[in-house]
Amino acid sequence: MPATIHDVVISYPPVGPQTRQSLVDDLHALGVREGGVLLIHTSLRSLGWVCGGALTVVQALLDVLGPWGTLVVPSQTATNRDPSTWAPPPPQSWWPAIRENLPGFDVARTPSTAVGAITEQVRTWPGAVRSGHPQTSFAAIGARAAELMSVHRTDCHLGEDSPLAALAKADAATLLLGVGYDRATAFHLGEYRVPDPPRRTYSCAVLTPGGERRWLEYEDVVLDDHDFGRLGADFEHDTGLVTSGTVGAANCRLFPIADAAGYAQRWFVRNRGA
Repeated sequence: MPATIHDVVISYPPVGPQTRQSLVDDLHALGVREGGVLLIHTSLRSLGWVCGGALTVVQALLDVLGPWGTLVVPSQTATNRDPSTWAPPPPQSWWPAIRENLPGFDVARTPSTAVGAITEQVRTWPGAVRSGHPQTSFAAIGARAAELMSVHRTDCHLGEDSPLAALAKADAATLLLGVGYDRATAFHLGEYRVPDPPRRTYSCAVLTPGGERRWLEYEDVVLDDHDFGRLGADFEHDTGLVTSGTVGAANCRLFPIADAAGYAQRWFVRNRGA
C-alpha cells in the first residue's frame, strides 16, 4: 500500500508572497551594502509569507552582500548551561542527571537554540564557519568568515576575545530583521567595556580535544539585556545612526556595531550606575 502524504495546513496572509528578488530589493533599499559584513538577528515569521522560507531569505542576503561580503548569525546554544538557570527550570530532582548527561558542545553538530530558522539555515550552510564557544557561538558565510570566527575564548562570551569584537573592528553592521533592540547583541560588547563589569560563574558541557565530555565552570561578565529596549530607543534618538525600513512585512533597523557598542558603554555608565 503506498504511503499517505498528508496535507499541511497553511495560513496565507493578505499581503502577497515575498520572493528572493523582492527581499533583495528591500535589503538594497534599506542600505545593506555589497561587500560588507552583516550580523543579523531575525524572525522569519515577521517577513510574511516567504516563497522558500529561510532558504530564500539567506539566498537574498547573500545576493545583496555579494561574493566579497560576509553574513553572520548568533548560533547560540542557550540550553547548554546549568539547569538551575533555565527558564523555567526543570524539577530540581532532574538537575544531577542533566548535568551528568547533557551532550558536550560540538561545533559541527550542536544545533543553535531559540534564535530562529534563518540562523540554523546559515549555521548548516555549505562552507559555513562557526566559532567555538559552547554557549554563545557565532556562524558565518562568506569572504571573511574564517577570519572573523577564529577567536572566541570560552571565558569571553561577547567581549574583546570574541567574534563580536572582531565584527566591530571590521566595520560590520547589524540588521534587526523583524525583531527588537532586546535582540541586539552589539550592545553586550558595551557591557565588557565599562569599568569593572560585574562577573559571575557560568557552566556548561564541553568536549575535550580528545572527544571526552566534561562539565566546565568558568567566570565571565554578567550579560543583562533587560534594559536593551530603552537603550536602543536612546541610541536611535541620540545618534541618527539607525536606518529604519521594511523588508517584506518586517520592520527592520540597520546600524553599525562599533557605534552601537560605544554608545552602549557610555549609556551603561550613566544608567546602570555602580
